[in-house]
Amino acid sequence: MEECILEIKKLKKYYGNVRGVEDVSLKLNKGDIYGFIGPNGAGKSTTIRTIMGLINKSDGQIYIKGKPLNNKDINIKTMIGYLPSEINLYDDIKVGELFDYHESFYKKDIHKRRKELVKMLKIDENKKVEDLSLGNLKKVGIVLSLMHEPEILILDEATSGLDPIMQNIFHDILMQEKEKGTTILYSSHILSEVSNICDRVGFIKDGKIIKEDTISNVKKENYTYLTISSDEIDKIEKELKLDIVNKMENEIKFINNMDVNVLIKKLSKYKINKLLIEEISLEDLFINYYK
Repeated sequence: MEECILEIKKLKKYYGNVRGVEDVSLKLNKGDIYGFIGPNGAGKSTTIRTIMGLINKSDGQIYIKGKPLNNKDINIKTMIGYLPSEINLYDDIKVGELFDYHESFYKKDIHKRRKELVKMLKIDENKKVEDLSLGNLKKVGIVLSLMHEPEILILDEATSGLDPIMQNIFHDILMQEKEKGTTILYSSHILSEVSNICDRVGFIKDGKIIKEDTISNVKKENYTYLTISSDEIDKIEKELKLDIVNKMENEIKFINNMDVNVLIKKLSKYKINKLLIEEISLEDLFINYYK
């Protein structure tokens, strides 16, 4: 039986009359990597900040291992690793000194894991925080979120500022964490990342989760790219009434969810020079959900 690690039920957060999140419910089991997707203002960061106790919820419940979240419980705090989208740290301190300070918060020995992460991410511990580039600052944040080997890892736009090589290394680290059973909430707008590393995905819009499914099922949905080459493009466009990806003089590309038999019947009255049906990207599915 799967062990539920993090559960959110009907979470609401309002800032006065302004909606933060309206009705967010999700459940993460041990070892899950859950992609939390939505445009700016959808409610991703509000949900995360509520879990972290940085803001108070208006209504709803948050459970850690079946127990209601208590922000004053130090044991729960030690179970969680958090990487915010923007890293703000003490400036006038060396990276190594910052890691030493962080180690002092924990009763268990976390020095070995710190050194492993520093080596993997190629961090210079002798540099001052104020001298770090955006990418190196983000790497320091990654170490701080992971060095105590948390059971729950919450990532908010985790790879912003990282170069492609470091992004790949970071993804390898996350796969290692998954193998260990770490439960990961991965908030991002970079859908190729979500598609590559997440098991499940939740789409949030206007403070509500509008769709939740496994990545494999989302990709299997009856959506495809449909590219048609014809001298009767305008007529075909009016006939099909599908969302257009791009259109040229004699060629048009749609996002299609029409049954193939219905599609063939509709197209049979036109002269088609070329017809191509392809798997759709998660990016365009995302756009389709947010119309």
